[in-house]
Amino acid sequence: MTQPKYTSPEAIKITNRQWPDRVLNTPPVWASVDLRDGNQALPIPMNPQQKLEYFKMLCEIGFKEIEISFPSASEDDFNFVRMLIEGDLIPDDVRISVLTQAREHLIKRTIESLSGLKGKAILHCYVATSDLHSKFVLGDNREHITELAVQGTRLIREGLAAAGLAEQVSYEFSPEEFTDSDLDFVVELCCKVKEEWGPATPDTFVLNLPATVERRPAYQYADMIELFCQKYPYMAETRVSLHAHNDQGCAVAATEMALLAGATRVEGTIFGHGERTGNLDISVLALNLESRGITTGLSFKNLPEIVRIVERNSGIEVHPRHPYAGALAFTAFSGSHQDAIRKGLEKRDEISSYFHQGWKVPYLHLDPADVGRQYERLIRINSQSGKGGVVYVLEHEFGIFPPKTMHPDIGQAIQNYIDAIGGEIDSAKLREIFYDTFVNIEGKYRMENYHRMPGSSADVTCAKFDWCIGSERIELVGEGNGPISAVVRALKDSGKLPFFKVEDFSEKTLGTDADARALAFVGLRCSADGKKLIYGAGEDTNIDRAAIIAVVSAFNRAHSLGVFGA
Repeated sequence: MTQPKYTSPEAIKITNRQWPDRVLNTPPVWASVDLRDGNQALPIPMNPQQKLEYFKMLCEIGFKEIEISFPSASEDDFNFVRMLIEGDLIPDDVRISVLTQAREHLIKRTIESLSGLKGKAILHCYVATSDLHSKFVLGDNREHITELAVQGTRLIREGLAAAGLAEQVSYEFSPEEFTDSDLDFVVELCCKVKEEWGPATPDTFVLNLPATVERRPAYQYADMIELFCQKYPYMAETRVSLHAHNDQGCAVAATEMALLAGATRVEGTIFGHGERTGNLDISVLALNLESRGITTGLSFKNLPEIVRIVERNSGIEVHPRHPYAGALAFTAFSGSHQDAIRKGLEKRDEISSYFHQGWKVPYLHLDPADVGRQYERLIRINSQSGKGGVVYVLEHEFGIFPPKTMHPDIGQAIQNYIDAIGGEIDSAKLREIFYDTFVNIEGKYRMENYHRMPGSSADVTCAKFDWCIGSERIELVGEGNGPISAVVRALKDSGKLPFFKVEDFSEKTLGTDADARALAFVGLRCSADGKKLIYGAGEDTNIDRAAIIAVVSAFNRAHSLGVFGA
């Protein structure tokens, strides 16, 4: 071969390009092709029961135009249309769409499938307009392609009239491989199709201009749409529709740009199912627009359930990193990300006031609750996690709110465990490690026979208890302004312990019912130079006992860490 294997597509020559300076502020008309284009590309196509469940889901999401089948392609497709019509299963505000090639016997079969239709529908016809397809696949020429398109349109118009469906069924025409076709030829062909169809409105006549195979940069799709709209004289009577495939991974970007260029309708599938790398992913495009303040008319508030329905019926799992729908789409493993998310959620009111918008959180461009996700599932703990994520899970899943100065110790305990085992831990294991490390810790030091008694004055508490150091038992008595201070005074006066100082104390009730327990945290400064702060925690049904247990836990941790010596 003397020619290069690949070449850059020829640029679209357009003067005074307008679309880059436009801003989207209204949604397109959404047209789902899951049940036709998406279904034909599945390893195992859906059966009628699966298609019906899927159809109902699409209606619940809010689609008003749904392409349901290629009725002349198979009995299953034909029968599915009949099932919806005869079973009166099509909502009044939903238009079904059926696809056909521009061939007489296929057109007749397609119109037959719509017999008895009570509501509205779209009949979608296509011909291939690229030289690559017409010359080398079909062995055809542009003149005959135009003849096929015009004749097919005539047969559809006359067939619908004869069937009494002319007022109910709108027309959609697709020049297949639009982005690989000569633009002037496509404009000329589409004009002849429109003239054959006759007077129309954007609701009754749709020109669908597909990127059937993505060969161009995303911005060139927009250029072609803008230039088409400039050259095509019937824009007032026509809705320009988009149908982008994802061969180069740019279907969403190409569609967004092409909407800026003048299109007002979009075809795609929920999660991008379709031939090869798939169609435009409508969930991504719609939620992108929602995140910019555009109300789309589609609801993904129960996205996890939508994922389950699609996976069950398509046999294809949604990738865990899929935007919005993936199990890990909003999940942070990185410690710095976790910390930023945690702080952002805590300061939402302050952030909203500063930026004058209701939602702006580090690393989360959309509120996960808008798509049915829960905050406590946003953070996952592995070797990359930090104290911020660990504490976030403790706080939001278990109501455990440790003091801030304790966070590094908790993070280190979790990190040590994960480093030892590798992989990831779930929230239940995280809680288990926290309790094993800090709560009700037994060891060298024990307290027994604790009694709280009146002190020497009304505002003084007296504590009497046995303090055990290994096998040695000492009876101690101390006074203070509360149980902890009384215990600490007794321990200090005993002369049996190295230097220590209670520097931090906090407590929190776990739960709200009659069986609620108290969790207390105590931080001990355990060296004269002030560098060692050791935390312990205590849990009990009684708040005073929980605090005293926390003191004992702190002493035992200090001993196990070597702060108090052997």
